[in-house]
Amino acid sequence: MFNGKTLLITGGTGSFGNAVMNRFLDTNIKEIRIFSRDEKKQDDVRKLYKNDKLKFYIGDVRDLESIKNAIHGVDYIFHAAALKQVPSCEFFPLEAVKTNVIGTDNVLNAAIERNVGKVICLSTDKAAYPINAMGISKAMMEKVFVAKSKTVLSDETLICGTRYGNVMASRGSVIPLFIDQIKNGQPITVTDPNMTRFLMSLEEAVELVVFAFQNAKPGDIMVQKAPASTIGDLAQAIKELFNVDNEIKIIGTRHGEKLYETLLTKEEHVVAQDLEGFYRVPADKRDLNYDKYFVKGDEKLSSEQEYNSHNTERLNIDQIKEKLLELDYVQKELKGWNK
Repeated sequence: MFNGKTLLITGGTGSFGNAVMNRFLDTNIKEIRIFSRDEKKQDDVRKLYKNDKLKFYIGDVRDLESIKNAIHGVDYIFHAAALKQVPSCEFFPLEAVKTNVIGTDNVLNAAIERNVGKVICLSTDKAAYPINAMGISKAMMEKVFVAKSKTVLSDETLICGTRYGNVMASRGSVIPLFIDQIKNGQPITVTDPNMTRFLMSLEEAVELVVFAFQNAKPGDIMVQKAPASTIGDLAQAIKELFNVDNEIKIIGTRHGEKLYETLLTKEEHVVAQDLEGFYRVPADKRDLNYDKYFVKGDEKLSSEQEYNSHNTERLNIDQIKEKLLELDYVQKELKGWNK
């Protein structure tokens, strides 16, 4: 489906956008447009890849006109531009709204106006039962693209989204932190050893995007199933890989942090379609008939469970080590450590 097509990636210089770019460079795609604010990162990517398929556009999703300038002739959009750091969004919640909510609306309006074929919006587990500003802004982003998908009057533009959990060794994740603490001879700081997180590589997360491009329907939220581990077992697995005896120090749960990640709320799990390695959450088709909200109920909601990192497949320490060894980052760190 990508042969001869043009893909625009907003936030294309970020870790996830960059991984998606890498994945599609291997196809017969005609052109990949990287849209972001950071000219330094764009220049770094340009020099690193030296690929004629890559085109670079400076702009900001907050600025509708800058999106329109980059979108002419685009077939598909992967919308990854966002404010993602939980503390930053806590300090500056309106900035999160401007980028994650209004910015998404700008991308969708521009895409509809220019008849873009498909738009995939990137979301996060923090949008399910959100407890912090970043999660709330992403939850609103999901509401925006689901609502917008209903307003498209033709089949020209299909709008949907993906939601994923923790990506191993990504910027701000605990794996690089634990490894740095080991290398510096420091205690490994664990907030709560019983806290659980999904374990998904960046490459696996990108496959969710490909699956969504190929299978999603208007308004869908696509979720990839993934195994999980406790943070205590993850720390122990990294200790064993590096063959060290650093102390594991319990520091307590941080502000805005959840005990587990939720990829599907129980309300979504009731209606989700199981697609083997994935879930498809169809758009809520209710209209302004208020009886559907206040009179008619669903008995399944009383017994349904959410899909989270506590009730998914739980990896043991040996399985975690196998998963970690699949990461290029961990392999590189181990090679340097064992010299």
